[in-house]
Amino acid sequence: MSTTKFGEYGGQYVPEVLMPAIEELTDAYERYVLENEDGFMDEFRERLADFGGRPTPLQRADQLSERYDADVYLKREDLLHGGAHKLNNALGQVLLAKYMGKERIVAETGAGQHGTATAMAAAHLDMPCEIYMGRRDINRQRPNVFRMRLNGAEVVPVTVGRGTLKEAINETMREWATSVEDTHYVIGSIVGPHPFPRMVRDFQAVIGEEAREQIQDKAGRLPDSVVACAGGGSNTMGAFHEFVPDAEDGDTTLFAVEAGGEGLFVDEDEGVAPHSASLSSGDEGVLHGARTKLLQDADGQIVESHSVSSGLDYAGVGPELSYLVDEGHVTPVSVDDDAALEGFHRLSQVEGIIPALESAHAVAFLEQQLGPDGVPAGTAERDLGDVIVLNLSGRGDKDLESAIEETEKRDIDAAPDMGVFHE
Repeated sequence: MSTTKFGEYGGQYVPEVLMPAIEELTDAYERYVLENEDGFMDEFRERLADFGGRPTPLQRADQLSERYDADVYLKREDLLHGGAHKLNNALGQVLLAKYMGKERIVAETGAGQHGTATAMAAAHLDMPCEIYMGRRDINRQRPNVFRMRLNGAEVVPVTVGRGTLKEAINETMREWATSVEDTHYVIGSIVGPHPFPRMVRDFQAVIGEEAREQIQDKAGRLPDSVVACAGGGSNTMGAFHEFVPDAEDGDTTLFAVEAGGEGLFVDEDEGVAPHSASLSSGDEGVLHGARTKLLQDADGQIVESHSVSSGLDYAGVGPELSYLVDEGHVTPVSVDDDAALEGFHRLSQVEGIIPALESAHAVAFLEQQLGPDGVPAGTAERDLGDVIVLNLSGRGDKDLESAIEETEKRDIDAAPDMGVFHE
């Protein structure tokens, strides 16, 4: 039986009414995912290839490599069907729901990529689907709302609180509690009660499995570092999982790049944090069914998070990432909103790839460390080395409206002339 915790993190902190569903899901996870009962994982891999388009390429970014005097490789999850890594997990969970005999899918979404991926997977596997999304994120991510509806999903606006990912998860869990007999909740990240953190990681681990083999084919060795943005952490653990033994051996450094927003502090009076960097500055607590690192005030109340990217705008992080940080196997870092927008424009202009604002945080970290004004190579604990794998978790089509609006507020060197939008 799979353990419910990663050290002191994880667990199953849920209302009693949800425990039968959690136990049923745990049993299904162990039989179908871990033991491949009825050939479940074989079908999952086949559908990932035929429907999803795996494997995704590992591309050497020539211009970035020249700029940073290093070999920078991009794991192109933006080329997966739907435009982000989210399909790996969504397809796995919707297929698992079919094997379990469930008749309906519910899910939450922040940036809309998980919602889009779940809607696509549900349509592909002929399952009705409802997606809960905060009103603020609906306004920020209108193209993805249309894509979800286009794929036949019902998008349910969440109007409580600030209307972001945390509230969407709350509402989805409430809905699931009333319909557990025929409904499966597709959690989008490595958060929530066991078995979700392990199960989502296992579905996303294909990213690192491919990348580890690809980098040895292309570079002839393991990377010095693997870099991924971190909100809840699904793309992060997907990219990291296969490299964790290498990190333990000191061969590869794993950098989790969080959203530094407008600064790493908590406004106790307002109950908000102008960032989403739980690994870098959070404290232990329980959120959405698991013990992990999260943003909270002095009284232990969860505070509202902030990021220019909807998908990183979350007050917690996956329990496995919290554990790996404590163990010294993952290094948490952060970049602010301005730097992320710089990264968004830079990758677009120098490589012809428009990244998701989430992924742009990882790009910005490279500039922060290796760019003309960055930290010199060899500096303590943040040496990226000569061979770098960056997980490009998604494409930026969904973020264009937000990027235009946020860029116009800032003086960004890498940005194009935005005047055309005022004609």
